[in-house]
Amino acid sequence: MTTVHTHWHCGAFKFQRIPMPLVMGILNTTPDSFSDGGQFHSLDAALTQGLAMVAQGASIIDVGGESTRPNHAIVPLDEELARVIPVIQALSRQGLCVSIDTHKPAAMQAALAAGASIINDVNALRSEGALAIALASDCGVVIMDGFSQADQAAKQVGQGLVARLAQRYAALLAAGIAPQRIVIDPGIGFDKSLDDNLDCVRSLAAQQLIAPVLIGASRKSMLGVITGQTVENRQSASVQHKHAVGNPIDE
Repeated sequence: MTTVHTHWHCGAFKFQRIPMPLVMGILNTTPDSFSDGGQFHSLDAALTQGLAMVAQGASIIDVGGESTRPNHAIVPLDEELARVIPVIQALSRQGLCVSIDTHKPAAMQAALAAGASIINDVNALRSEGALAIALASDCGVVIMDGFSQADQAAKQVGQGLVARLAQRYAALLAAGIAPQRIVIDPGIGFDKSLDDNLDCVRSLAAQQLIAPVLIGASRKSMLGVITGQTVENRQSASVQHKHAVGNPIDE
């Protein structure tokens, strides 16, 4: 694939793809996220952490109210909104670019109304109504790769990654989402083994992709397997992974 655009359009924000990667700071307002669950459950703590991450170099703050760790608890919509909307409002009032990490269309719509500039959806806008919500706005969108059991059985998880992402990317274009708004995410750690994750990274590194790539590998279990380090001690491995992959958008 050939690169056709040089920036990521996210509402009022416009990020250049070059020369340096962007950093997306992850702010979980959840009690059960694997790396920081319960630490930023209050509005004051979440706002302080968001501002601290920006001071340390983050360009985007990604706010999530429902963990996507394995065997995570399903959070009712009202509870998710209560967790994320005040935080999004507070951060956006500070002039920050805020992303909402959700697969629920109603949460996407509420977050955009509260000031979010990006929808980060692990379900790649496949839920009923999600694509229409994105289309009605000018927000940035992140679409994450999933894979079928057939892919896994055929050992095509990594090899089929680029094709799967390209197919979903094309679907968004066909629906009317401008290419400058789309970022793709290989879904590191989502229903993938260590070998699957490494195959995905190799596949991405070997391709010239049409859209910027977001890599969300920070402190995940694959880095623990490789380094033997606990969650609290995987930051250096996360940074080295980002530099090795060299993708335009990093988490």
